[in-house]
Amino acid sequence: MKRSKWRSRLAGGPQSPVLCSWLTEPGSLTARCLKSSRQFSVRLLRFGKGQALADEAIDGGCDGALAWVREVVLVCDDKPVIFAHTTLAASGSGRLTRWMARLGSRSLGSLLFAYPGFTRGRIEFLRLDGRHPLYRRAAALCSPPRHLWARRSLHRLDDQQVLVTEVFLPDILGLG
Repeated sequence: MKRSKWRSRLAGGPQSPVLCSWLTEPGSLTARCLKSSRQFSVRLLRFGKGQALADEAIDGGCDGALAWVREVVLVCDDKPVIFAHTTLAASGSGRLTRWMARLGSRSLGSLLFAYPGFTRGRIEFLRLDGRHPLYRRAAALCSPPRHLWARRSLHRLDDQQVLVTEVFLPDILGLG
């Protein structure tokens, strides 16, 4: 079995204390964005069935099968600050499948952190570069540096689980 490069510790992480605080934020990034900006929105980029990424199939329970894939960008004060990529195994059915299909441009975080019954796994970190497909998708939203930091965590509800990956864009540094 292939081993994931995602790590549970931020060893050798970014130099910026602001970025470190966003990466290690234990609560909802949506809630933090709302507190840190004058204007906040979620822009839906994509939602539909697709192939899970290789490292999601290893660690997210999609087993290489089709998954529901949702991609959004969190925008603060007219600047994209976080690219979010979410996968949910398409083979299952349940409340989470129905809820994701109806989210539209609303934040998934508003559901994950507000609805009782969700459990969150550990946060994992990875420094992405141009070889990673999520770097390329996130880089299309900004003038990217050579690397972008990302984090992900698995959220469970009943017998379903959703893997949420958040890639931090350069303008996150302006939020403090």
